[in-house]
Amino acid sequence: MRRTGIVLAIAALVAVFSPAAAQAVTGWTTVGSDNARPLDEGQGLATIERPSGTIYRYTGIATVPVNLSSQGWNHVGDPGSAQGWYVEPYQRDDRGAKLFRVESPNGTWANYTHTLESWEANNNSFAAVTPDARWMVAGEWGTMDRLLVHPMPGVAHTNPSANLPYASAIRLDKPVRDIQGCDFLTATRLLCASDDPEGSLFGTTKPLLQVDLSGALSGSDVTGRVTSLGQLPLKSTCSGNFETEGIDVAADGTLRVVMLSPSWCVAFDSKTWRFRKA
Repeated sequence: MRRTGIVLAIAALVAVFSPAAAQAVTGWTTVGSDNARPLDEGQGLATIERPSGTIYRYTGIATVPVNLSSQGWNHVGDPGSAQGWYVEPYQRDDRGAKLFRVESPNGTWANYTHTLESWEANNNSFAAVTPDARWMVAGEWGTMDRLLVHPMPGVAHTNPSANLPYASAIRLDKPVRDIQGCDFLTATRLLCASDDPEGSLFGTTKPLLQVDLSGALSGSDVTGRVTSLGQLPLKSTCSGNFETEGIDVAADGTLRVVMLSPSWCVAFDSKTWRFRKA
């Protein structure tokens, strides 16, 4: 009986902590997870596709360049990429501006700043690049009914010395809360990771959201129809409040979402979850 009890206990632990291929959110199947280091992988991620190969890039507190942090850019969000371009969003606490650090397909870097609109929150949670790399979507923290659209720095806006302008908005048909990252699945569909701690908007905390656009971005406002695909995985040795972070959809169709674990477990069992279309 004692041996049977031990076997059953081990089986129960395996069932809890193994990322088995099971339906996690509507339309997507969980296929595994990787450890996410909180300091340099805890804010977001992007897959960069270039002729030289595929690059996997993460952001976190420890990846903020010293020259930017010394100038007040103290937070980096979830990056985005398309057509070999890569962009990191930065924010500061003094409502001075937002910064987008852009790497071109040939590996050169440039910094583009956006002066806040009078109505705009200073949070710069993510950057999502349209598949044609002509437009960039950025997000504000809190409960919002919009996503902000800019001409893609380095592509449609090529002068780093000039203010990166606000171009248009994605007007959401229902509010969203605490969006940590979005990425384009197609030209008219985004997937967004929400850190919503309340669950009152979509019936669950930490949902994966799908935003279907009324048309491809072109510089004018479009409507975004928001659908919750369900709660993202919350698995850790510790119990408590998880923190949803960045999201990425790779060219091979793999969806990845960073989830930081609660309490002291953040240091060793935070995960980047991997999904495939069901």
